[in-house]
Amino acid sequence: MTSLEAVWRIESARIVGALTRYTGGDLELAEDVAQEAVAEALVSWPRDGEPANPVGWLLNTARRRAIDSFRRRAARDERYALLASEDTDGGDGHLWDPDRIDDDVLALMFVACHPVLSPEARVALTLRTVGGLSTEEIARAFLVPVATIQARVTRAKKTIAAARVPFEVPPQADRKERLGGVLSVLYVIFTEGSTATTGDSLLRTDLAYEAVRLARTLAALLPGEPEVFGLIALCELTTARFPARTGPDGSAILLEDQDRRRWDRSAIRRGLAALAQATAAGRGLGPYGLQAAIAAGHATAASVAETDWERIVLLYEALGRVAPSPIVELNRAVAVAMASGPGPALLLVDELVAQDRLPGSYLLPSVRGELLSRLGRTAEARAELELAARLCGNARERAVLVRKAAALS
Repeated sequence: MTSLEAVWRIESARIVGALTRYTGGDLELAEDVAQEAVAEALVSWPRDGEPANPVGWLLNTARRRAIDSFRRRAARDERYALLASEDTDGGDGHLWDPDRIDDDVLALMFVACHPVLSPEARVALTLRTVGGLSTEEIARAFLVPVATIQARVTRAKKTIAAARVPFEVPPQADRKERLGGVLSVLYVIFTEGSTATTGDSLLRTDLAYEAVRLARTLAALLPGEPEVFGLIALCELTTARFPARTGPDGSAILLEDQDRRRWDRSAIRRGLAALAQATAAGRGLGPYGLQAAIAAGHATAASVAETDWERIVLLYEALGRVAPSPIVELNRAVAVAMASGPGPALLLVDELVAQDRLPGSYLLPSVRGELLSRLGRTAEARAELELAARLCGNARERAVLVRKAAALS
């Protein structure tokens, strides 16, 4: 990664946030002029040398491009006058008020995750404007065409402009409700990184670690929100197992077969510390905190057999009350199978089947096939695993299912 790439990846949220504020909330213009500044830096920095203040250089270059844009739109535009009057530092100073840096980044996060946007648009815009990822990187991570991501980002900016979404941190009264949307976007990004829905790779680590970085940024800006720390804990405790989840050839390694000596102990410590911060608030754990507590149960156990499965069942029951979903119920069934045997678990899974709670998902037949296999119902188990393999979009997970089915032949 070049110096410019590193500066952009680390500082892009603050740069775009500051520019959005200075352009009167015009996110599309802010992002465009920021990219123009980066393009200019690609030419001038190798020729003239890297400036002493790279961020200030990018900001002031982008600001001059914004001024030119406003000039073209209307020479006497009020926003142009405001911008032009502040262009006095010779191109190397900071554009932002130091007391407002945090507010700019936080406002950018809330704008990118605004409920007026579709979930797909929120993810793309957050990674683009807050994460600093290129459209090519986002497209590669989600295995969609670059043009699709470009269209999502463009439509998102136009939607925000048309809806006149203010560039501001939501009022305190609305923040808690809107925070849930921000966290859900980061959770979606992390989930895709930790187990890719499609493609030939089980993990997309760059995407997962970007979600961790964004979650930690959010925690620094909102240190009193326990669910932010709950999400951080969940992410850290999950990434801790990454080194053992795939073999040298990229093949998936199931939990019971993983070499726990390869788990990242530093990530486990960070995750447990974040979980302690979420718990210390004294408000009870929310959905992310409860998932983190489940992940902690796995991360701190010496083996699958020594895992406190009864506690994990209780945590899933609590999660089902706080954030009910068929996936939670399916995961609870898996924990019940480990704690009490496959019979009681199969009853829970069959109830999901009867209610058609997870139509088209490979997860349901995958779990059902495993339970039937443990009960000795081999033919039924093989049929379920073969169905799961047909439905699974990830090649690595599909290979595991095919092997399991073949072993029952």
